[in-house]
Amino acid sequence: MLTILCGCFKCIYVDIIQSVCAHTLIAFLAVVGEYGMAHFSDKGKSQGKDYCIFFNSQWARLPQDLNKASRLQIYDLTTSVLCSPSEVPEGGFPNRIPMVMRGNCTFYEKVRLAQINGAKGLLIVSKDRLTPPAGNKSQYEEIDIPVALLSYSDMLDIRRLVAMYAPNEPVLDYNMVIIFLMAVGTVAVGGYWAGSRDRKKRYLKLKRDEAAEKQDEETVDVTPIMIAVFVVMCCSMLVLLYFFYDYLVIWVIAIFCVASSVGLHSCLWPFVRRLPFCKCRVPENNLPYLRKRPPIRMLLLSAFCIGVSVTWMVFRNEDQWAWALQDVLGIAFCLYMLKTVRLPTFKACTLLLTVLFVYDVFFVFITPFLTNSGESIMVEVAAGPSDSSTHEKLPMVLKVPRLNFSPLALCDRPFSILGFGDILVPGLLIAYCHRFDILIQSPRIYFGACTIAYGIGLLITFVALAVMQMGQPALLYLVPCTLLTSLTVALCRKELPLFWSGSGFTAVPQTEVPVAKPEPQTTDANSPSKKEPPQQPPQEPPPTEKDEEESKCD
Repeated sequence: MLTILCGCFKCIYVDIIQSVCAHTLIAFLAVVGEYGMAHFSDKGKSQGKDYCIFFNSQWARLPQDLNKASRLQIYDLTTSVLCSPSEVPEGGFPNRIPMVMRGNCTFYEKVRLAQINGAKGLLIVSKDRLTPPAGNKSQYEEIDIPVALLSYSDMLDIRRLVAMYAPNEPVLDYNMVIIFLMAVGTVAVGGYWAGSRDRKKRYLKLKRDEAAEKQDEETVDVTPIMIAVFVVMCCSMLVLLYFFYDYLVIWVIAIFCVASSVGLHSCLWPFVRRLPFCKCRVPENNLPYLRKRPPIRMLLLSAFCIGVSVTWMVFRNEDQWAWALQDVLGIAFCLYMLKTVRLPTFKACTLLLTVLFVYDVFFVFITPFLTNSGESIMVEVAAGPSDSSTHEKLPMVLKVPRLNFSPLALCDRPFSILGFGDILVPGLLIAYCHRFDILIQSPRIYFGACTIAYGIGLLITFVALAVMQMGQPALLYLVPCTLLTSLTVALCRKELPLFWSGSGFTAVPQTEVPVAKPEPQTTDANSPSKKEPPQQPPQEPPPTEKDEEESKCD
């Protein structure tokens, strides 16, 4: 017996999708196809077994409760593809659900034949990957019975009676709490780290330490021209991915592996270098990278980080645990970017966030009117095209599996995902706020206020997703929350001109000691023969690592 029910497992492809190139994160609900359940049981018995089905609710909707689903007899016609009237058995399918093979004709031709001959639904068995049974608007209006796809392996295991249904999924899941903590924690730690590094660098410059910049990693100050170039590159990359997804996605995965391993090394090295053992260096050699004799533990850490990245790349499709490894690499990458990329003024922050705000809204809400399919370019790229031959997903997201129990776990393991862009873009503003706090010696008022505003903006994004049940670009809420909060604090403290221009973040100039010009000799015995140069104050040596001075293991 077959009972068909459709509560709509929405968020089939994605729950929260990121914009790829601008790395702007989006919350989006994709409902191209929906997962449901086919409950097979013996006649007269309620106990049975559930199997995953994939259907399109535009043909006909299914009940969301198994108790409300009609139990109908299945008609095994898997020796046929049901593409012509000659394949219909005598008497048709009155109050039955025929089960036929996929192929040779369209979904519409199959379901039309089934409906004309009295069927109450149609199960199409597929040996290939399950895809939504699509049609056009006029075909949807003509058909009023459900049509769903069932995998071939499940067909071999079914019983005689079946009930098809699709349990309703909650819009919000407990995993949102984990995503919220990861996102807020990353921007807070990254912003604090960026400010602390800037304070150390300024201190060393004030001490006139010429080696300060060599000891510290380089930072990149973003200029308006760089912002313009970045946005143009993001738009170009997104469009290229839309048209050449299968060719470019592998390259994106490879770039992510390299960048995330560098980020992980950058995050772990401050802890590893403080370990009290293994301080030896590489012996004298002429190798290109090893010529400077780096510490052995630095090489071991590099090998470890590369190993973690390669492990993720090999097992990236393992839904049980690969997502956790991807989150670790993603957080490390975001922290590395937040401490390396620096916005020098609030003016630059406003320009970057505003431009990406417009970028986000355009590629989510406007591009559906420009594409033939009516789908958003952002969503198509972030979710991965349904006709992709590689079935790969772009990795620039934090992802957590749904924690609520659902029988739909038989079909797929749904994830809630947050793109790196919704962490990095507001995170750069938070880092600027912390550096400004250090400049004016305030008790981290700007930093704390902007971090709290980011958390509130993320919560508003989740609420908007639950209430509207439609795609919501996260920057639509994050940008106003963080920018307006920072601006309000500056206005209340009457520091807006200084906050806007970032005065004080320029490099401290090296003051040259004036050299006294030689004076003519005088016959006055009391006058000195030459002027003594002014005495220099003793300079403190820059902080150095003890392990960098040692060449032998302890």
